[in-house]
Amino acid sequence: MRIDLTGTAVLVSGASRGIGAAIARAMAEAGALVAVHYHRQRAPAEALAGELGANAEIFQADLAQPEACAGLWSRVIERFGRVHTLVNNAGIALSSAPEAPLDQWVGDWDATLATNLRAPGILSKLAVEHFSAQGGGRIINISSRAAFRGDQPHYLAYAASKAGLVALTRSIARGYGKAGVLAFNVAPGFTRTEMAEDFIRQYGEAYASSDIALTRLTEPRDVAPIVVFLASGLADHATGCTIDVNAGSYVH
Repeated sequence: MRIDLTGTAVLVSGASRGIGAAIARAMAEAGALVAVHYHRQRAPAEALAGELGANAEIFQADLAQPEACAGLWSRVIERFGRVHTLVNNAGIALSSAPEAPLDQWVGDWDATLATNLRAPGILSKLAVEHFSAQGGGRIINISSRAAFRGDQPHYLAYAASKAGLVALTRSIARGYGKAGVLAFNVAPGFTRTEMAEDFIRQYGEAYASSDIALTRLTEPRDVAPIVVFLASGLADHATGCTIDVNAGSYVH
């Protein structure tokens, strides 16, 4: 089965590297026009867009700022005219020591939720309005197994933000399905990305891979095809679902 997304446009947040870059690449290979969002990583975003050619354009925004989220959506719509799929992938994982001073801990908490939960919420709100007026669309949120099994004490905010993303997905699916708006959640486990390097340095690779059922850590290329499948329309009756991609380390 070959999925053909020709004639569709996709916005992938946090697409300059890691899981986001793999998703953008897979979407373009399926024929979609891809808006490659980045925050600071302009060079990798440009390199990816250059690789994908006419099927990709780059868009910069600091998603921790509400107005930047709205600006990103407006610029993509202005450029493409129509978006068919929003992939909320951008996220941060700050290591925040439980014994840190309260103001520092709260700062890390607020920064994490601003990027990981508030930004997807804003983009989803705008996408729902757009999709409802345009005959439908799909929102695919990249959560984490941490949303379900929890995380280490240094990553309380990360786990909480990803759990919120699951609830956001389910609420959109339940509330807007009759308007043609579908929502899905993909929950990777520990995935070998640049963002994961801090965790590997802190806990060691053996710890990161100790509880998986397969012989290697999950990589971005293992996540991307599932997102393309959800964007295809072939799984619309699974709206509201969560698909685990965690090498059998947590099954719920």
